[in-house]
Amino acid sequence: MQDAAIAAIRQFNRFHTKLVGALNEHLLASDYSLPQVRVLYEIANAPPAAPLSANELAEALRLDPGYLSRLIGGLEAKGLILREPAPGNARRQELRLTETGRAEFARLDSASAAEVEALIAPLSERDRRELVGAMARIRQLLGDRTEDRFVVLRDPEPGDLGWVVHRQARLYAEEYGWDWTYEGLVAEIVGQFVKHFDPAGERAWVAERDGGIVGSIFVVREDDATARLRLLYVEPSARGLGLGRRLVEEALRFAGARGYRRMILWTNDVLVSARRIYEAAGFRLIDEKPHHSFGQDLVGQTWERAL
Repeated sequence: MQDAAIAAIRQFNRFHTKLVGALNEHLLASDYSLPQVRVLYEIANAPPAAPLSANELAEALRLDPGYLSRLIGGLEAKGLILREPAPGNARRQELRLTETGRAEFARLDSASAAEVEALIAPLSERDRRELVGAMARIRQLLGDRTEDRFVVLRDPEPGDLGWVVHRQARLYAEEYGWDWTYEGLVAEIVGQFVKHFDPAGERAWVAERDGGIVGSIFVVREDDATARLRLLYVEPSARGLGLGRRLVEEALRFAGARGYRRMILWTNDVLVSARRIYEAAGFRLIDEKPHHSFGQDLVGQTWERAL
């Protein structure tokens, strides 16, 4: 399996290298190579109050300092960048774009955007979101933990509910050892939601970031006075952002606006993070019973909140 993964990654790298023209001597119909354009990009996007030094740039790009020094020298010779002593620390040489460098970078940046626009032009909006999501997932799996990406809560689209069933079953198997019977339960809940859906008093949300689904929550009618919260989950890559709390708050607002007087939910004691979210949202535990389900001995809990 490891050999197959290595081969697949190398094959993808070859495809991506050809796609972006990284083997070309010049990039974006310019006189610059890919490493030179990357250097210009990093310098242009450094905070104005904290310009990069050569050492910091080498670390950011993972380039050999000697090779980077030659790149910087070539760009200096073209009048695109300059090195200046840092205020109060003459030993630190900060890198900045010259006026010519800023103009040249703006031209390259525009050409790059146009190239990507042409690349994705044949794709539908849905395909574009899937492409962006797949790229984001690759970055997350390989160590990119940037957490400032925007999360959108939206209604499910065709295919989303099947994904929610798949991900909940997979995550609960990995994190709690639950067997395939839990997937059956989730599929049944989702199936009943679709079959008996009442838009006047029921709704589902999926959370989307970078084109990929990172969470969900459902509100279903229990009776005229009671709404039931179901299938809250958050992907590991999106945890710690307050997304679970945000999903619950959205569900509570919806239920209150639809005239329900209380909301209930059923969970299990091992789902500690979810229970903390419910407690913080004002739910209180009203009943618990041991049961054997999903291949595990569990304690089921019923929680309630007035609306």
